[in-house]
Amino acid sequence: MTHAALEVTGLLGAVPGVVAAAGRATEVPVVPDAEQARGWLERELADPVYHEQPSLLQRLLDWLGRLFEGADGIPVGNVGTLLAVLGGIALLVLIAFLVTGPVRRNRRVAGTGTVLDSDDRRTAAELRAAADAAAARGDWDAAAADRFRAVVRALEERAVLDERPGRTAHEAVEAAGVRLPAHAVDLRAAGRLFDDVVYGERAASAADDAGLRELDARVAATRPTLPAGLAGVDA
Repeated sequence: MTHAALEVTGLLGAVPGVVAAAGRATEVPVVPDAEQARGWLERELADPVYHEQPSLLQRLLDWLGRLFEGADGIPVGNVGTLLAVLGGIALLVLIAFLVTGPVRRNRRVAGTGTVLDSDDRRTAAELRAAADAAAARGDWDAAAADRFRAVVRALEERAVLDERPGRTAHEAVEAAGVRLPAHAVDLRAAGRLFDDVVYGERAASAADDAGLRELDARVAATRPTLPAGLAGVDA
């Protein structure tokens, strides 16, 4: 249906209301002349109810629903209609991406990425050296990532953590925080930083690397608490 036809249909739909309103006002059948009919129509269409519009997305969904009602809802030979349908679908996909994209990114950085791969056998000292080299060339993302890996590897070497390839940053800092309660808050912050830099969209800075370097030194100098049931056994 063309735009002009839609306008005519809308006007015809308003006519019963116009006539009814006129009938209520006069209490007798009225046959208006052209000028009177035009005035009644203008007053009726001035009612706010005719100007209430649903949201853009709802109108698009309603329109697509009408197009797909029945097998004959879309004239196959009408190229303009086909392009309009494809454009509408593309718009829906774009809206869905804009709405769900941030959700997917948040889930991705919520502690699901591993700290050390199964084939990464570097020692804590080697990871610290890699972080130093990255910092020297100004690659703060790589420096922060390897600095946090060094913290985790050092805890494994001290048997504070069991050596477990595939452990996430969240798992590492939660387990380490039990044995090192004085550093639990800082360890959690370091784990979030690692996830944000390696698996998210955050860029690390020199300050981030310096903070991780300082945390690594403090953790290395702290004697961990003993696990439950191992009183009297040195860590």
